[in-house]
Amino acid sequence: MGELLLIRHGETTWSARRRHTSYTDLALTPDGERQARALGPMLTGRHFATVLTSPCARAVRTARLAGLTPTGTDNDLAEWNYGEIEGRTTAEVHEEDPDWNLWTDGCPGGESPRQVGARLDRFLTRLGPVLDHGTVAVVGHAHSLRVLTARWLGLAPSAGALFRLETATVSVLGHEHGRPVILRWNQPAPPAPATATAQTPRH
Repeated sequence: MGELLLIRHGETTWSARRRHTSYTDLALTPDGERQARALGPMLTGRHFATVLTSPCARAVRTARLAGLTPTGTDNDLAEWNYGEIEGRTTAEVHEEDPDWNLWTDGCPGGESPRQVGARLDRFLTRLGPVLDHGTVAVVGHAHSLRVLTARWLGLAPSAGALFRLETATVSVLGHEHGRPVILRWNQPAPPAPATATAQTPRH
């Protein structure tokens, strides 16, 4: 069975400020575009049976800037629907409700952990036959990819809380001795090589 590469999209203005972003379709910032391009060398030389993205522009743009050619979008890869939490930070929500926890409480007017887990279970079920034929790349969002990882491992959706995921990173899911495992997690692109400073010869 092939590996499953998870790629979180590059930075947006809201992700830079830790604002919950689901259905608000923000563009990448200039730094986000640079981050996406920097992922290219990490993916060079890999053959993918398919490349799937969230329908959001920030995910599709990240895939293309990273040198991938998406073969389709999948609505089940959309970010956790934050409902009334959209655009707000966790700190802001805690000012009104100090006990609120996305991973156990879900979002008013949005999705519960169970609902997010159910749609990512559907996605993994559809993906199974494709993985039998090779590696798959998925470009999506932090919280939905964290839930996907929890479900890959057979854990409850709320276990996604354990897998911090930064923008423009590559993670890899696979198998060891027939068991689903995490092979690599939250890996950013390596820093660009430093430009050598020209020095004037001394006499």
